[in-house]
Amino acid sequence: MKLYCVFLVALACVSGVFGDGLKCTLKPTEIPTSWIDMVDPCIKAMESQVKIEIEASMKYLAMGAHFTRDTINRPGFSKYFFESAGEEREHAIKVIEYLLMRGQLTNDVSKLLKFPLNSNTTIRQEWNSGEEALNDALKLEAQVTRSIRDIIITCETPAMTAPFNDYHLVDYLITDFLEEQYKGQRELAGKISTLGKMMQTYGQLGEFLFDKKLLHGEV
Repeated sequence: MKLYCVFLVALACVSGVFGDGLKCTLKPTEIPTSWIDMVDPCIKAMESQVKIEIEASMKYLAMGAHFTRDTINRPGFSKYFFESAGEEREHAIKVIEYLLMRGQLTNDVSKLLKFPLNSNTTIRQEWNSGEEALNDALKLEAQVTRSIRDIIITCETPAMTAPFNDYHLVDYLITDFLEEQYKGQRELAGKISTLGKMMQTYGQLGEFLFDKKLLHGEV
């Protein structure tokens, strides 16, 4: 058994050297880089998108936390915004996974998430009504959509002015991101419309009833 363990350690360190104590330090594997073809403007734009998605997630977390407070107690709104926060976090992961697939971020992924993400941005903590929060959410989604469209414009510049058109990245963003963004925006606009009409008819009771529908996924 001891010989087996020694063999495993020796095998693991066959291409490296021992550091301090029992730490085994392996030399980086030399891999050809000819397959890595993303251009710098697209890389920077995608790295920036990771921060934008995480920041959007944090804003939704703030909304969810606000409506969870005992003095507000709107579980439907809270559930909806917490779920939205999770979706934005998943989008950030998808962007990171795409960059890794294309051979980027192989040294230090953590550099993407240094806090604060944007020192010029203050995350709001309170809202006067559910309708106000939904309006903010729609504005937030529109900002994220514009950011994705800006990446597409950057990476699909006419060939006469750019050395490389990243058609795969553009197709990925259009198919996996823009479709969901536009559907989400339309859904939020519909919720704002429905809530507005319910409050016109029932006053503050309208928000309470709308919250119950949100909680059960009926709106």
